[in-house]
Amino acid sequence: MKTIAIAGTFDTKGREFLYLKGLIEQLGLNTYTINTGVFTPAFTPDVGSDQVAAAAGYDIKQIVERHDRALAMEALSKGMLALVPKLYKEGHFDGIISMGGSGGSSLVAPAMRALPLGVPKVLVSTMASGNVSQYVGTSDIIMMPSIVDVAGLNEVSKTIFRNAVLAVAGMVGLKDKLAPDTEQTKPLIAATMFGVTTPCVDEAKRYLEERGYEVLVFHCTGTGGRTMESLINAGYFVGVLDLTTTEWCDELVGGVLNAGPDRLDAAIKCKVPQVVSVGATDMVNFGPRDTVPAKFAQRNLYQHNPTVTLMRTTPDENVAMGRIMAGKWNKAEAPMVLMLPDGGVSMIDADGQPFEDKVARKALFDTLKQGIDNPNVEIDELDCNINDKRFAQTAAQKLLDLIEAAKK
Repeated sequence: MKTIAIAGTFDTKGREFLYLKGLIEQLGLNTYTINTGVFTPAFTPDVGSDQVAAAAGYDIKQIVERHDRALAMEALSKGMLALVPKLYKEGHFDGIISMGGSGGSSLVAPAMRALPLGVPKVLVSTMASGNVSQYVGTSDIIMMPSIVDVAGLNEVSKTIFRNAVLAVAGMVGLKDKLAPDTEQTKPLIAATMFGVTTPCVDEAKRYLEERGYEVLVFHCTGTGGRTMESLINAGYFVGVLDLTTTEWCDELVGGVLNAGPDRLDAAIKCKVPQVVSVGATDMVNFGPRDTVPAKFAQRNLYQHNPTVTLMRTTPDENVAMGRIMAGKWNKAEAPMVLMLPDGGVSMIDADGQPFEDKVARKALFDTLKQGIDNPNVEIDELDCNINDKRFAQTAAQKLLDLIEAAKK
């Protein structure tokens, strides 16, 4: 029989969580309860908050005595992050559900994010109608708006709770009823794309798929880059075609599509064969034109569409970016290839296009060539634009060569 973990503050919301527990058991599923509340719970859980806190090295009694809410949040969220994946690996549950406001959601969401992709995760939250990136991250958590506060049982809250239970119960209980996927699994390759590098990545994708690989394309919008990095760390890919590294422009200059300082790290850390380039490093991303910071008013701006304004990177910014990238790639312990397109790094960094800037491009390329001193990094410079068919096919073939060499 399948088991659903119920995690939450059983001290302040015990009645609500007992209702969830009863619904799940009505459906013929087992429950496994994990308390994240500091005070005496309304019912005896399978895992108490003392065990949760202890998993992160805290003593729940000392936390209660201090009456320090911030410390309690820190201890229990860290404890959940350490304990819940361990409990899953030990086979205690098959899916997990929780509910709460901003505090309750913050206690459980990190632990949910740490569970493998595909494990059913449902979070009913008062925060689900806004920006949920801080809760979901790059995971597959399903967040459900609670509509009303998660405080009490009423006609609205019970409707939402029932639907949430049916969602997680359906994912857990019906999973084995689906016919198995008989399609032969192909080795996976990750690729990065932006609108202005689409022709390149489409051609490389076609080339690789004709040779027996499946290519997962990540749009470099910040979330896309972070998601790819997390899946590389999880071991999903045999190769990485990271031709579009534009997210570093936003990270460096202050655009809206940054992927954080760890972008470019995962493939090096995991020693996954990779071919990289500098696609779309000619641009920083902002929203509508009136959202561009005033200090950039005199810069080369391009209205991509009504909601996206692009700003051309300068030679100085390209030098700074090149130093960061060189520093990352100098850490590679496995062979990799850096490809540089002399004819431009995007559709609009090409002859006669609005972001054509040979000086800025040269600043980036020279910084990379002078800064990379790692013998594991091959640098290949082609006299064409990144979107030329020759560039795409060369990049794809070089990745295939690296993958084959890694097998041997």
